[in-house]
Amino acid sequence: MVRPFYQVIMQSQIATEQQTQFQPSNAQQLERDLLWLEQVIHVRMALYFGQETERTSIFELPPPDLQEGSSIYAHFIRHYEMNVAERLIFLLALAPHLKPQLLDVFFQANETLRRGFTEFGGIKGQLHAGFIPTIETAMFLLGGDELAVRVQLEYLFERDHFFTSHNILRLENPPHLEPRNAVPLTLSYEVIDMVLHGQVKRPQFSKEFPARILQTALAWDHLILSPQTQEQLKELQAWVQHEKELMNDWDLAHAIKPGYKSLFYGPPGTGKTLTATLLGKKFQKDVYRIDLSTVISKYIGETEKNLENIFVRISYTDAILFFDEADALFGKRTSVNEAHDRYANQEVSYLLQRIEEYSGLVILASNFKSNIDEAFLRRFQSIVHFPMPDSQERYKLWEQAFSSKFKLGEKVDLQEIASQNKLAGGSIINVVRYASLMAISRQSDTILLKDILTGIRRELQKEGKTS
Repeated sequence: MVRPFYQVIMQSQIATEQQTQFQPSNAQQLERDLLWLEQVIHVRMALYFGQETERTSIFELPPPDLQEGSSIYAHFIRHYEMNVAERLIFLLALAPHLKPQLLDVFFQANETLRRGFTEFGGIKGQLHAGFIPTIETAMFLLGGDELAVRVQLEYLFERDHFFTSHNILRLENPPHLEPRNAVPLTLSYEVIDMVLHGQVKRPQFSKEFPARILQTALAWDHLILSPQTQEQLKELQAWVQHEKELMNDWDLAHAIKPGYKSLFYGPPGTGKTLTATLLGKKFQKDVYRIDLSTVISKYIGETEKNLENIFVRISYTDAILFFDEADALFGKRTSVNEAHDRYANQEVSYLLQRIEEYSGLVILASNFKSNIDEAFLRRFQSIVHFPMPDSQERYKLWEQAFSSKFKLGEKVDLQEIASQNKLAGGSIINVVRYASLMAISRQSDTILLKDILTGIRRELQKEGKTS
């Protein structure tokens, strides 16, 4: 089974070579292929309208030879061993981004009906003034009005074809009961970047991609965790470090599903997010935080669409996915009493499927393990508990939290403060921030005990507790 091309790029020197040596050849080879597409369109139009042409079929026009091509585009075509039909479809989808005028010929009007030709397909964009091809456009280009050819080519748009399974074409579902050939041939920006430049830009936070990169200036030594939690994290770290060796060198790819899924659970502020961020920093991987509570929609089908946008775009990276507030979707499953319950359970099943298909590390975070349905817990390779820190761990957190630019007042005993106040690391940081701001407001470099105690009371009040 052929691997996705973006994985080959990430694990090889193709992209580096493309950027440093072969950029001109990439443009030249794309130019030749687009010229070939233009000639194919010209022949198809001539054949369809009975105009004079030397060709009796578009397949008499040989595609440019890319067997010896060294560009990233040539590598891409060869990797999938694309046949003529597949190559033309990809070029048809790429044309609006590189040579939109090449498709203007499809705008010609049917003089009899005084409208466009239905058989050409195509849609108009909101901003793009040119022709955006659809599956119908591809069917017309490849098969004209020959029904047998059109039926034969339908496999190119099935879910198991690499166009769809490797996220090369983004084929939306058509509106209810409308022909599926009416949907546009859409390439993601990641595919375009990959083919043009040999690398994929980081996805940026947006309405369509509600995920943010987690970053920290802290180091692994700043993470104060219980010995039990540290021990539970060892397997996860071993997987990230040795996954390729395990799957490839030890030949376990046939028996073990790709990727690793872990549940982090524990009270807020105990280090779940920081641990995920530091894992990315340690292994030089981006970490994307997705708040499931913002992804879930009350509208049927919208949640799956939101999640699909995230997984498709993230699939071109080797990023760690961190799903916060996992209870929002992975809580106890509802009994199917009405249609809304049924769709809610479908959303969960969809996310589980996408998580299991993701080849990287996926971390789900929850405040309480008991909030997660037991059927889902069995899907995780590890479950890591982040308990409230004990007295000695809290002392370490207090000790490292204050800046060396400040000094502690004479009455400040961090050991006693840590012993008497059961706070998580996140709350301790909030207290330190408050006490430090009060010192700056006094134009002083001394942290006073009264400000620390006030900050502690504020944090306890947030939790509905009293000191």
